Amino acid sequence: MSTSSTPATPEITGLSWLMVGALGLVWGATFLIIELALPGITPAWLAAYRIAFAALLTSAVWLALGGRFFRGPERPWGNVVVIGICNSALPFLLLSWGQLRVTSGFAGVSMAAVALMVLPLAHFFVPGERMSLRRLIGFLVGFLGVVVLIGPSALKSTGDPLEPFGRLACLGAAACYATASVLMRRLPPVDPIGLAAVPLLIGAVAIVSVAWGLEGPPPLPAQETLFWLALLGLVPTAGANLLRVLVIRSAGPVFMSLTNYQVPVWSVVLGIAILDEPFHSSLLAALALILAGVFVSQWGALKRLFGGRG
Repeated sequence: MSTSSTPATPEITGLSWLMVGALGLVWGATFLIIELALPGITPAWLAAYRIAFAALLTSAVWLALGGRFFRGPERPWGNVVVIGICNSALPFLLLSWGQLRVTSGFAGVSMAAVALMVLPLAHFFVPGERMSLRRLIGFLVGFLGVVVLIGPSALKSTGDPLEPFGRLACLGAAACYATASVLMRRLPPVDPIGLAAVPLLIGAVAIVSVAWGLEGPPPLPAQETLFWLALLGLVPTAGANLLRVLVIRSAGPVFMSLTNYQVPVWSVVLGIAILDEPFHSSLLAALALILAGVFVSQWGALKRLFGGRG
């Protein structure tokens, strides 16, 4: 697909920063909600219920507003299918399998690596997203902050004979998210709600099929579990997915990838505040590194936001 149909050069505004901040907080809190839901349902069906609920909700809103998708003559449905698979179904399967064989720390670092994977992809495939030395240094500093936050468990071995393949699976999931972000940005003019709904529908069909094959027919969870599943589908999946689409289509996939550095920080902070988990000084060091990385990589956008020149 030619880049002539790609949206204009990314524009980072104050609203872009607010949306990325909101996404980091929402996705960081998701781990707490999953912990509350898991006792009443199996992992595969938790993801299936969550994605299916979000797909139905987003699709209902989209259809109520007219149900239009592409806004021009170009209709690259093949790319949309790839986005749907790479945005939810495939990375979930890779992470589910990989996390059985690697530490949770390595899985967390893998998700932070999405930002580093987006950089070269956007450099070659997205106009206006060239990879400068300053941007690369900023993202590397932010990535180091995530490694400091997670600590030694990021490199600890589980001893599982399939651990190398588990690590590849986790990195493959990160590559899926990076690819989906770049492809989403490259689409021609499209309705943003439709772009949130259709990939979710594709992902829901895939993940429900897999959950049914692995764990049998869908269970009927208790009311409390259904509440947590509905919350997962409504806020961190349906709502956050729409925000993600808006950020990628306006500010670009590189800016969107800053969310991957925020999520582990919010997860730790909320764990301390809500679950009374212990506070470690590494949180402050990690936060300083992540903020420094954002400051360096987004220096031009910050100067424009506060009235200077990029």
